[in-house]
Amino acid sequence: MSTHFSEQELLRRQKLTELKALGIDPYPADEFKVNANAADIKENYERDKLNYKDITIAGRLMSIRDMGKACFAVIQDATGRLQIYVRKDDICPGEDKTLYDTVWKKLIDIGDIIGVEGYVFTTKTGEISLHVTSLKILSKALKPLPIVKTDDSGNSFDEVSDPEFRYRQRYVDLIINPQVRDTFKKRTQIINSIRTTLNNAGLLEVETPILQSIPGGATARPFITHHNALNMPLYLRVANELYLKRLIVGGFEGVYEFAKDFRNEGMDRTHNPEFTVLEFYVAYKDYNWMMTFSEQLLEKVALDLYGTTVVTLGDKQIDFKTPFKRVTMFESIKEHTGIDIGKMNEEELRNVCKQLNIHVEASMGKGKLIDEIFGAKCEGNYIQPTFITDYPVEMSPLTKKHRTVEGLVERFELMINGKEIANAYSELNDPIDQRERFEEQLKLQERGDDEAMFIDHDFLRALEYGMPPTAGIGIGIDRLTMLLTNNAAIQEVLFFPQMRPELKPEAQEAN
Repeated sequence: MSTHFSEQELLRRQKLTELKALGIDPYPADEFKVNANAADIKENYERDKLNYKDITIAGRLMSIRDMGKACFAVIQDATGRLQIYVRKDDICPGEDKTLYDTVWKKLIDIGDIIGVEGYVFTTKTGEISLHVTSLKILSKALKPLPIVKTDDSGNSFDEVSDPEFRYRQRYVDLIINPQVRDTFKKRTQIINSIRTTLNNAGLLEVETPILQSIPGGATARPFITHHNALNMPLYLRVANELYLKRLIVGGFEGVYEFAKDFRNEGMDRTHNPEFTVLEFYVAYKDYNWMMTFSEQLLEKVALDLYGTTVVTLGDKQIDFKTPFKRVTMFESIKEHTGIDIGKMNEEELRNVCKQLNIHVEASMGKGKLIDEIFGAKCEGNYIQPTFITDYPVEMSPLTKKHRTVEGLVERFELMINGKEIANAYSELNDPIDQRERFEEQLKLQERGDDEAMFIDHDFLRALEYGMPPTAGIGIGIDRLTMLLTNNAAIQEVLFFPQMRPELKPEAQEAN
């Protein structure tokens, strides 16, 4: 296959050759010791100037302003950007001016990673900068960066906003779009806040298998692979629920896991085939306790992140202040369609779907039909955090039956900004009832429902040893991060979202 280089790429490769000819290693192996970063210098220099006389910093060269025998430039490290001042006689105090005239001015490019030593000062215009006394190239960039220009007021021009480019080359996106790095820092803060709360509540963080012999714990189409040594199919997990509940059977009274789950389904602005879910289970609790605990958990996350419960999402203000509103599923459907479906059978539900112009498949049972009605007519109305409670038993094969209402189960979903963020139950711990529910799922499989659950005989065996009353929940970390970082697409909160294969250069030219 032929290699296609642009004019800029060819020029940079030529510069690489010239650097080597000068005896300069463009990719040195020795450690470059830094003692400061851009954010630290900008934040602390004015009140502690004596400690910024001998500074070493490294980063990527983002701009150069040439003034002949001196240059102003900007380097970027993990904490931000800092202006540097490079003067010929300072980095080349002797007769040999090669480092400045040839290396700095001709062979170093924007995008290269450099290390500099010097002292911090304030320019006549008031900008904190580093006066460079020593300079070293640490990595020569062979591809040019997209140039984003910024004026004196901080306004940016020619920003790279094409999602195809940004998601496929996230490494470039992170270099040139500082707000993207901020999103992923906040994602880590969100996870750390949750982890701290769960640890303080006495829950144990655990790990469960990703490769599973049965894809249990959710109604979803799995990815299938093959294990050669055992000569058997394996599935990427669609959920970790059944393994975590096995641990409750084993005697742990509170467990949690930040799990990578995989579902072989469509991709859109809120779905990626690989995603992150937090699931946790607490013995001797029910879904009422879980509603209270989970709303307090999310309120604390918002406070830890912003110091307020109100966050901005597009043109909306989402308030995570507890308590959240609570509405039963049948109440919601009646409110938004005017139809009471509480006592309807499958055929009557099909007629309702037809009346409401909701497309359904022949393979869908009663639970799926109700889910389609709620999704089409109700879900999008819940912008502020709202618990939708008390689901039909047909929709919830792993949930304990409602203690007072026949035909329902003790389940809730948390809706925010019109999307499900969390799903929780009073967990079904009756092994006989659980077997019957699995058998009903098997009948749906036989009707062609490829999202229906498998029968997990080992999980049933575990339940037969006795599982205490338990509350469990799954919280979508990706969707929660979208809400808390003001992003409308799941791809914005995943470092490397799934994408179609990239066209080869020849195919791109043909198009």
